[in-house]
Amino acid sequence: MDLRDEINRRRTFAIISHPDAGKTTLTEKLLLFGGAIRVAGAVKSNKIKKTATSDFMEIERQRGISVATSVMGFEYNGVKINILDTPGHKDFAEDTYRTLTAVDSVILVVDTAKGVEEQTRKLMEVCRMRNTPVIVFVNKMDREGIDPFDLCDEIEKELNINVRPLSWPINQGAKFKGVYNIYESSLNLFTPNQQEITETINFKDVTNPELDKIIGTDAIKLREDLSLVNGIYPEFSVEKYLAAEISPVFFGSALNNFGVQELLNCFIEIAPSPLPVKAIEREVNPYEEKFTGFVFKIHANMDPNHRDRIAFVKICSGIFQRNTNYHHVKIGKNFKFSTPTAFMADKKSIIDEAFPGDIVGIHDTGNFRIGDTLTEGEKIHFTGIPSFSPELFQYVVNADPMKTKQLTKGLDQLMDEGVAQLFTFDYNGRKVIGTVGALQFEVIQYRLLHEYGASCNYEGISLYKACWFSSKNKEQIDDFKKRKYQYIAKDKHGKDVFLADSPYILQNAQDNYPEINFQFKTEM
Repeated sequence: MDLRDEINRRRTFAIISHPDAGKTTLTEKLLLFGGAIRVAGAVKSNKIKKTATSDFMEIERQRGISVATSVMGFEYNGVKINILDTPGHKDFAEDTYRTLTAVDSVILVVDTAKGVEEQTRKLMEVCRMRNTPVIVFVNKMDREGIDPFDLCDEIEKELNINVRPLSWPINQGAKFKGVYNIYESSLNLFTPNQQEITETINFKDVTNPELDKIIGTDAIKLREDLSLVNGIYPEFSVEKYLAAEISPVFFGSALNNFGVQELLNCFIEIAPSPLPVKAIEREVNPYEEKFTGFVFKIHANMDPNHRDRIAFVKICSGIFQRNTNYHHVKIGKNFKFSTPTAFMADKKSIIDEAFPGDIVGIHDTGNFRIGDTLTEGEKIHFTGIPSFSPELFQYVVNADPMKTKQLTKGLDQLMDEGVAQLFTFDYNGRKVIGTVGALQFEVIQYRLLHEYGASCNYEGISLYKACWFSSKNKEQIDDFKKRKYQYIAKDKHGKDVFLADSPYILQNAQDNYPEINFQFKTEM
């Protein structure tokens, strides 16, 4: 199979949602239908001991939530599928935003009972900014929820997208009987079963009286609903979907394997193969012969026994090959990778080659940062992945002076993952962790203890914003640093940061130093 064929058969996408909409469960069932796993797990509860394949960190198993993006690849009907399961919780949104730079399309999960929620809106804003094609999966149809027509209206209004149902539910809640797959003209009857795959019945003509025998009086309403769907929603077009102008909608129950295969079958047909990626210098086409890729995620201690650190690289063009020299553009050095890996959550396998759209894990000893580019020699820089100003701040206090080295190493590696930021005050050397959500502090504390053997406590600090600043006017910079010395710090990469403790202090600095550029985000 040549390069073009390999690229055309790849689909790389992220699954996004508000917390508890069923995103990780849907990921599990896609893996089940793809044959990647034999029995689906369940996100941990008090009664269920199994855990989801994609939630591999110990704290994820305990909390029953995803706190880091997982990468999973599998084959289905001749198509190579790369799934990136993202955190739903808003405290881990930055990981999701960065992940969206590495995918070509998105599946958005919506809870039928809760409808569109806050985090869903924010994630869709990022998708719209990047014109990412989106498929909507309305989950938990076996529970009482919003009327499907009302929910479609809400999705259109709240997320500012046009939808087109490609499957339609036969009732919902306790009376839920299944879905009619408009895209495949088939009927899928609902049998609550979390472990096995249900069967699909071909049913092209819904006017056939046989439908009444199968689903009883619900056949009348289904015919009316389908007529209304065809009347009020635009006709589905793959071109409009790929242009992010229309979003197909599927209904089902991921926990019960329902409506998932219909979603998967449609997805592999219509979802885009790897797309061109914009670099600062030019646009990189996936069909180019020379290899290019960029690091969009770093994860420390995927295997706690080996304390390994993995940089996740999205292949943008050409063929990535094992034991081949590639150029690290930022630091100007060549590196050879003897053990590049493909992933099934925490399970890794060494690969000899990878193609555009694939996600490759490379062992890293500290040479890589999020946003770094690898090439065969060309000096290009893929559009930077932004790091935003944190919203919450805490002093980090070493609780065990005997483990200072472990704490320093742990903080260094965890901050490289980009889920939080570390600032060090110039005048007293105290370290401050900044995050976008309170739960991050708990995760960092937990991982420091269990992965590095380091104990830390937090001490409150009242800060408003972290602002990166720069200027060509050295005199202003020097004066600013002298007058505001108690607010000046360095980030992990040595960049100057102004830690303003109030809106007034920030505004005052901006007014008094007009030639200094204050920024609330920095390129990683």
